Amino acid sequence: MKLPIFIADAFTETAFRGNPAAVCLLESTLEEDAHQQTAREMNLSETAFIRKLQPTDSFTQSSRFGLRWFTPVSEVPLCGHATLASAAVLFHKIKNTNSTLTFVTMSGELKARRAEDGIVLDFPVYPTFPQDFHEVENLIKAAIGDTLVQDIRYSPDTRKLLVRLSDSYDRSFLESLKVNTEPLPAIEKTGKVRGLILTVKGKPGGQTAPYDFYSRYFAPWVGIAEDPVTGSAHTVLSSYWSQQLRKKEMQAFQCSRRGGELDISLRPDGRVDIKGGAVIVLEGTLTA
Repeated sequence: MKLPIFIADAFTETAFRGNPAAVCLLESTLEEDAHQQTAREMNLSETAFIRKLQPTDSFTQSSRFGLRWFTPVSEVPLCGHATLASAAVLFHKIKNTNSTLTFVTMSGELKARRAEDGIVLDFPVYPTFPQDFHEVENLIKAAIGDTLVQDIRYSPDTRKLLVRLSDSYDRSFLESLKVNTEPLPAIEKTGKVRGLILTVKGKPGGQTAPYDFYSRYFAPWVGIAEDPVTGSAHTVLSSYWSQQLRKKEMQAFQCSRRGGELDISLRPDGRVDIKGGAVIVLEGTLTA
């Protein structure tokens, strides 16, 4: 097996920031087990596999491809940063001639289009619903202790729990917050929650760029203690903060150690455009 493989840092303009994803180009069908084995070997939060939908398709000329995403432990139904990384590889390294690419995925058809200052992902928006605190109290207390919580929402489509911290907290508090993810899968093992979003409202002005909201994302249920920058979490965050702030256009920052920026635009058709940059930092061949 010889697979062309790339690593791209997504949602950043700077190498070694944002969220790294491995991207494999499949000229032919790959054995099912090899997907997971490759993802485990790469040991990044996601490894993406781009496949041709027809034998006559070309990575340079075609505009529709199949796309799957794997963490080191399992396949996932949606991954934003690895979709952005996949589009960046096709546009910038393979020199695909199209302005828009369509990926056929477990979450339906997702589009990625060229923009002057990045790549725009066309993703679904997932609504959130009020979540009873007592149902998830043990989970939240194990993760963040006695940190003050302002709002709790649940996204049944993505099985993500959104916890908005008190507006008295700012970006630096969220950045430095010690989050204990290790016990979470043992506390929540019903399958209801597969990801934990912590978020705070942005504050206008100040020395740094005025982001509308900040977040961090944790998914120990799928083997990711903390994800650096998460496109799929922003399909939930964009829905929540658009309602809270009464805005359709927002700037978001995910304040993990690596950090990443996302430009968000809620569309009239009920989907969301998420724009970000990507830097390809490695290319090679996987041999096994």
